[in-house]
Amino acid sequence: QVQLVESGGGSVQAGGSLRLSCAVSGYSSSSKCLGWLRQVRGKEREWVAAIWTGDGTTYYADSVKGRFTVSQDNADNKMYLQMNSLTPEETGMYYCATSRFSTCGRFVNAYGRWGQGTHVTVSS
Repeated sequence: QVQLVESGGGSVQAGGSLRLSCAVSGYSSSSKCLGWLRQVRGKEREWVAAIWTGDGTTYYADSVKGRFTVSQDNADNKMYLQMNSLTPEETGMYYCATSRFSTCGRFVNAYGRWGQGTHVTVSS
């Protein structure tokens, strides 16, 4: 079965950067969407970004465009999320997940299997 393990979370000052990693195993599809999602205080779980593994096309929520970059390393079955200019409001749990469909949806219910998450703290 598909397993996803996030890493790279930690503490950073406002305006700083972090790079999250997602190790994927048991994933055989060569053309599927992998996504990043998060849950921060005071908000519902939200979709952040995604990558279409077939050609590397990336997608971003409006709130993170220009600041976050998602990428993949197919040889090592890893996905990354580079986060820049972080704000305290973005403190929370960050998850990677596989899509339920063959498209990159912009809503959390488009992703069927999630990892355990990695926590990000942005200090003010």
